[in-house]
Amino acid sequence: MPDIDALELDALWEEFHRLVNMTSQELSAWLRTEAASENAEQLPEHAGTATGQHVLGILRKRRTDLTDDDIKVMYAIVDTVGAQRRDDLEPQAGDAAWRHRLMSLGHDPLKPPE
Repeated sequence: MPDIDALELDALWEEFHRLVNMTSQELSAWLRTEAASENAEQLPEHAGTATGQHVLGILRKRRTDLTDDDIKVMYAIVDTVGAQRRDDLEPQAGDAAWRHRLMSLGHDPLKPPE
């Protein structure tokens, strides 16, 4: 079990899953799409960035199976997505690079909240 108290872990888990609004299937498909190119295509299980793959792994885990590395990545995702996707930022047409960066972390800014 990671070195974090239960209340803090619960709060992190909830915030991570609030910000990571893509399902594991959506993120996996996106990472494969982003990694595809004319010159080389990675194997599907290795497609995308290391961080994107780690987020995908976390989405497939239960809270009790998290490692210390998972916790570090979850904090980094919460900080990064929170900073890049403040509540006052609305997605705009032509902002594809910004959206794609966030989607590689599991957050689609154009996806309506549930």
